[in-house]
Amino acid sequence: MAEGKNGGLIDSVSLDEAAVTGLIEKYDAESRFRRLSGWQGRIITVWLCAMTLFHLYSAGFTTLQVVTQRSVHLMFAAAAVFVLYPATRRGSKTSAPWYDWILAAAAGALSAYIAVFFSVIARRGAAPLPYEIWFGVAAIVLIVEGGRRVVGNVLPFLALFFLAYCYFGNYAPGMFQIRGYSVSRIIQHMYLTPEGIFGVALGVSSTFVIVFIIFGAFLSESGGARFFNELALAIAGGSPGGPAKVAVVASGLLGTINGSSVANVATTGTFTIPLMKRVGYPPYYAGAVEACASTGGQLMPPIMGAGAFIMSEFLGIPYLTIAAAAVIPAVLYYSAIFTNVHIRAMKSGFKGLPKEQLPIVADVLKRDGHLLIPIVVIIAALLMKYTPLKAGFTGVVSVFAVSFLRPHTRMSFDKIVNAFTEGARGGLGVAMACALVGFVVGTSSLTSLGLNISNNIISISGGMLLPTLIMSMIAGLVLGMGLPTTANYIVCSTIIAPALIGMNVKPIAAHLFVFYFGIMADLTPPVCLAAFTGAGIAGASPAKTGITATRIALASYLLPYVFVYNPMLLLEGVVPFDLAVLAVSAFLGVVALAAALEGWAFRMLRPWERVAMGAAALTAIHHDIKLSIVSSVFLAGAFVYFVKTNRGADAAKA
Repeated sequence: MAEGKNGGLIDSVSLDEAAVTGLIEKYDAESRFRRLSGWQGRIITVWLCAMTLFHLYSAGFTTLQVVTQRSVHLMFAAAAVFVLYPATRRGSKTSAPWYDWILAAAAGALSAYIAVFFSVIARRGAAPLPYEIWFGVAAIVLIVEGGRRVVGNVLPFLALFFLAYCYFGNYAPGMFQIRGYSVSRIIQHMYLTPEGIFGVALGVSSTFVIVFIIFGAFLSESGGARFFNELALAIAGGSPGGPAKVAVVASGLLGTINGSSVANVATTGTFTIPLMKRVGYPPYYAGAVEACASTGGQLMPPIMGAGAFIMSEFLGIPYLTIAAAAVIPAVLYYSAIFTNVHIRAMKSGFKGLPKEQLPIVADVLKRDGHLLIPIVVIIAALLMKYTPLKAGFTGVVSVFAVSFLRPHTRMSFDKIVNAFTEGARGGLGVAMACALVGFVVGTSSLTSLGLNISNNIISISGGMLLPTLIMSMIAGLVLGMGLPTTANYIVCSTIIAPALIGMNVKPIAAHLFVFYFGIMADLTPPVCLAAFTGAGIAGASPAKTGITATRIALASYLLPYVFVYNPMLLLEGVVPFDLAVLAVSAFLGVVALAAALEGWAFRMLRPWERVAMGAAALTAIHHDIKLSIVSSVFLAGAFVYFVKTNRGADAAKA
């Protein structure tokens, strides 16, 4: 019965598939792929299935040499990109021209060359042979062009800029001047060694990231996305402003395995945004809520975004440690979003959805609760000290197995093929982005640019931490205007994070700081792709939606500063009492900030009360224990006062 009711509700408010596709493609270059049919469709389907099988085999049954794994991964990805992604937006979306097939073959062959001959190359110290110089030049050109097709123009331009710096660095001004390197030396470093294209970034893409993308594809094909929407609807749909809370819960659940803010907005927003508008939320606010909720999924353990796996590799610490460190900040992030939508609903008198339209939690869990088992399996595998790669593989197998527990989730042959192809295709953008970022990382290792910039950041800031953090935040937000989160994090962690670490910031805090602001760029005007996507679905002003998203998530711009100054929020050097004080104070702070911004806390607030609440909120979201205690006591007293005065006003009216 619940299924029928909810299914009807979803069908009545969701946008059609063409509209969803158009919205995603408008803001996400990775979604502008060809839908091939006929012999071309069959070839690319076989190729993508082979890519998925390769990664599942290497994850579950064998361990390949590092460079072999990376180069085969890029072989599959680079070839597929030229077939699936047209050179321009006007290019055919139903067939690939002959020259794209030639470019695909060339790109695949140049990556395969490294896989086949790397041991020979290594024995001669990676000294390039004459024809390998041309191979390297061709590989760079093809990776830049392939990357441009799938991730847009900014990252390829950045890659070319850093490559040019390697060659023309002797003309660079002042502190950036280097001696400059020959074409032969640049090709050797970028193409023939695991320092450039085939570096750590591509290594993470070829292992952890692709396996979890495949896991997400399998979970989606078995009905996971619909299950999360139904569960969120059953839990929160009937409370005041219920659809907005559904957006927060559903997007958080999906986002942790999705990794893409824009795709997550389009997946859940087509359902939740019309529902929010139905109960009274303005269109711009509905789009902003969905954008905030979807973006935060990359911060939410246990899976988080691709950047978290790269962070594990960069820092050389277990992924589970990073996931554990992210728990409290992620909970505070979603507390801020949830509180904002609740206060707006109470202030405006928005109701929840009628009870008869809502599914029952028990019914939803009875029908689809088995789809939670794979996530539990992944968490258990990580707790049992399995590598993220093995945990992801186990998760994929468990999705396939548990799908057979119910007829409606059972994976048919067509669904398995779809999961294989969508899993591989979902990894293409990350693979090409990581290959392009390899030029940035390779330039840093070849020229010591990262160390040089870090030293100069410290010098410019006068050795003071706060100015350095502000500069790092701005850099992350600016880079995020044109770079995917993964690429943004790698660039910032290579160039900026060392400056923070050089100022005695804990390495995990420094990396999470730049990771956070790389993600928050999706909400920050003037270019906030997640907010723009939400605005497109809601039919609202993109600028107003972006500004509203920033206001809703305002507390989340402060949290990274807190855990840098006091990494106890990341479970570093925990003193139980102090941690409890910090967490409770920060929670009260995000609630108070939402109340101050909306002007409501159990009743409408006077202007001076809003100012006092805002000031107290800022001191509550602070790293100092004594200040946190004082602020918490003040805010607790303020909330009690507002409750009593509200009751008094109600009694007077009666």
